[in-house]
Amino acid sequence: MVSIEDIAWTEKYRPSKISEIIGQEAIAHRLEAFVKSKSFPNMIFAGPAGVGKTTSALAMAKELYGNELGEAFKELNASDSRGIDVIRGSVKEFARTLPLTSGLVKIIFLDEADALTPEAQHALRRTMERYSATTRFVFSANYASKIIEPIQSRCVVLRFKPLNEEEVKKYIHRIEKGEGLQIEEKAVEALVYVSEGDLRKLTNVLQSAAVLNSKVGEREVYDIASRARPKEVNSMLKYAMDGDFQKARNELNTLLLNYGMSGEDVLLQCYREALNLPVGEHMKLSLLKAIGEYNFRIVEGANERIQLEAMLANLALLEKK
Repeated sequence: MVSIEDIAWTEKYRPSKISEIIGQEAIAHRLEAFVKSKSFPNMIFAGPAGVGKTTSALAMAKELYGNELGEAFKELNASDSRGIDVIRGSVKEFARTLPLTSGLVKIIFLDEADALTPEAQHALRRTMERYSATTRFVFSANYASKIIEPIQSRCVVLRFKPLNEEEVKKYIHRIEKGEGLQIEEKAVEALVYVSEGDLRKLTNVLQSAAVLNSKVGEREVYDIASRARPKEVNSMLKYAMDGDFQKARNELNTLLLNYGMSGEDVLLQCYREALNLPVGEHMKLSLLKAIGEYNFRIVEGANERIQLEAMLANLALLEKK
């Protein structure tokens, strides 16, 4: 039985070496070459959440500095300190000090750098130039396009790819073996489904499920992730497309009340299941169009329940026509 006092698995199973990073072999090979040569440029790590951007930066720094990591590596989360003051303060202060490591430059790692304000980014580009002899900058961003062009031109952009199903399963079995868990095959499939390639999300869901029982089942995974099973979403959409609005509405009630899902969560799962439905091409196109329209309405502030039922009614009317 896993104790709730155990260290968070997101840290416990974080690779300490570049070669251990899952699913990013091409990038790992380049980072290992940088470490070996002890020379590297400013970099932008771009890609979706939970695929190893922060882990890669930390693993690279550990291999470079070893026991001197705290003196040569500074990590900041740009989403917490987004303004120009943090650039003029802690970033500039760390960049201007001489490195204490033998013959190595220091690294400033800015996580979620796409959250920095444009003013802060413009202040940062001059700092990058002025202290290039002693400091390198590594930016982590979900959307590299939100980083201004002058900074992008000063960096090598490494694009992290989403993890595929086999890579996610490999990580699940690694935790299963390390923690002595029993994870049912359907639970593995459920973890792959709810994580959407995000290993951080997967780890948190799996740890929460394992706290309750060392034997992890499909139901626990979906309950903790507040997600519906794909077949339940398919059932709701199928009823609507067959013109049976009342049954579709009952299925919607199950999703909202039993799983506590938000309107956007429901639409996101509808989008993921749309192309798997056993209906004609025309109905699939109508469904995708409806999902986009009603998602926009909900994001703009319309009532979630009314908009979801309106979408189901719209699909039912299409079938009757």
